Amino acid sequence: MTGRRRTSLWDRARYLFDTRLARSTGTLLGWLALGCLVVVVPVSALLVWMDPDAPRSLSGRLTAVWRTSAETLRLGVATGAPPRMLLSVLLGLIALLCVSTLVGVITTGLGDRLAELRRGRSTVLERGHAVVLGWSEQIFTVVAELSAARGGRGGVVAVLADHDKAAMEEAFAATPGARGTRLVCRTGPLTDPAALALVAPGSAGSVLVLPAEDTDADLQVVRTLLALRPLLGGETGPPVVAAVRGRRYLHAARLAAGSRGVVLETDLTTARLLVQSARRPGLSAVLRDLLDFAGAEFHLLAAAPEAVGLSFAEAALRFESACVVGLLRANGRPVLTPGPETVLGAGDRLVVVAHDDTPVLPTDCRALVDPAAMAPSAPGPAGPTRVLLLGWNRRAPLVVDLLRRTARPGSVLDVVTDPDDVTARTPADAPDDSGPLGIAFHVGDLAGPETLRTFDVLGYDSVIVLGPDAGAGLRRPDDRALLTLLMLRSREEEAGRALPVVAELCDHRSRTAAPLGRAFDAVVRGELTALLMAQISQNPALAPVFEELFATRGGALRLRPVGRYVRPGREATFATVVAAALRRGDYAIGYRAHVPYAACRDDGIRLCPGKSERRLWAAGDEIVVVSATPAPPGPGGDTRGGVPRTRRETEGSDAPAGGSPEG
Repeated sequence: MTGRRRTSLWDRARYLFDTRLARSTGTLLGWLALGCLVVVVPVSALLVWMDPDAPRSLSGRLTAVWRTSAETLRLGVATGAPPRMLLSVLLGLIALLCVSTLVGVITTGLGDRLAELRRGRSTVLERGHAVVLGWSEQIFTVVAELSAARGGRGGVVAVLADHDKAAMEEAFAATPGARGTRLVCRTGPLTDPAALALVAPGSAGSVLVLPAEDTDADLQVVRTLLALRPLLGGETGPPVVAAVRGRRYLHAARLAAGSRGVVLETDLTTARLLVQSARRPGLSAVLRDLLDFAGAEFHLLAAAPEAVGLSFAEAALRFESACVVGLLRANGRPVLTPGPETVLGAGDRLVVVAHDDTPVLPTDCRALVDPAAMAPSAPGPAGPTRVLLLGWNRRAPLVVDLLRRTARPGSVLDVVTDPDDVTARTPADAPDDSGPLGIAFHVGDLAGPETLRTFDVLGYDSVIVLGPDAGAGLRRPDDRALLTLLMLRSREEEAGRALPVVAELCDHRSRTAAPLGRAFDAVVRGELTALLMAQISQNPALAPVFEELFATRGGALRLRPVGRYVRPGREATFATVVAAALRRGDYAIGYRAHVPYAACRDDGIRLCPGKSERRLWAAGDEIVVVSATPAPPGPGGDTRGGVPRTRRETEGSDAPAGGSPEG
């Protein structure tokens, strides 16, 4: 039998405090008074008895002890008869109570005022700053891009959200990317004009409205845009860029934003990127590189007077450090990937991909083209494909619809959902599979290896992994997708061959932890929308260009095999690739070199290389192009496929967007 543990003096003191001292305020005051007397009176007596000038008589020394103790405890120093001394003590206690009450009132008032200031209730007095309204995972990407857009030259970004100011500042401090920019956080409801006035949107350079993960997030965006209208003034106010998750409130948001506003659709943008990346893994990394402010991005370049009258094919080879992909007509109409014979007119601006730190100067690059290195002919159309969709969420119907609209005859889509996923469609609800894409629904444990073995994942051309929505009651919605990726990575290692997989993640930090294989790709939900919002807020004239970029009628970003343009194993300049792509209706803007053991999907990507750059093109290299090749029409012949379809005048129909995600 184990002996009892000896109780320490510290434990006894704590137990005594809990059982005796902490019973009530009066008990605590009594014990404190007794403790003070036990310490003050003996020490005062020692001081008196050690004083050589102290009185010699006992009564005189006791009086001196009383005076010293009373002065220490601020109880008065009156001497004489006991009643007089008691009255002095009473008066001292009353004075102590009044002073303590006054100090408490002042401390409480100052504390409340400081707490109010910490909550962020003062009005921002900046001009030309960026205003971000709302709080979601997109905010870190938006703020980082707004900071990068200023090139580290400082500036102010004011954030208003219905969150605690200190918590927002701590979240930004823990997230790198906003260095060199001063962040000002304010707390308040986004639909209250008085709260919106705290961040001074009328004097801002741009205003961005982010959707939350709540069920009524889109409706809140509409209400926020309506509350902004009286604060922004006339048509000369700052540009407004907003985002909604779905199509239900998209038209209402555009009406509320007015003519100065641009509204993006997050779910459709994410769904399209998932399908594009499934067809050609690595495209998401190219888009991140193209749409962020680091490296090359889209610019508008005024056509020189001597360029007026040139064909577009001639203009495409007139710049060493820029890749020409389209036009912005003098009337504001964008034309991406125009025909090579299209003629430049007066007032037209060229849409180019270029680096900020590289001057774009006219240079005739036609002599750099080597026709002998060009590929003789383009490959034929791809055959049917087999796609496996693991998981279900709010964007899954859009993914299925995009796959169905662009599928080749005989293609197959197998959908596997968890048994407890009540949001998934059942086979009875499955769409008609009499078209080019046959769709089958199954139920299985996505975290279990037996499910993946049942469906023979290695027999599919691509695998798409979807996690639950962030608002589905899960604190970490990426956990299920990460488990599925871990199972897929294990199957890939067992088979010893690459498996094309693209996964949708909610948190950008999950991309680092994701067990990605050689052909794996990860799409962070809402990240592309956040990058587009930052780009458009800094240059609103690019809004119609981005609309055309993500619409099949104008052009689509794709990764093409290098053998489509130049002979693999042959050394050639990038100007040769550009000329060969022009012959096939594509506009080359960069390449991704084949890196067999790349540490991440971003390795090997190079956008807007110099036309004179020569390299030995390997068979595994891929060319980044903006393609004018039309996609197979969906039901009813709809090929509009606008993502993000930002402008109100493009709304000719409410049909779901199609688009060609083919590689």
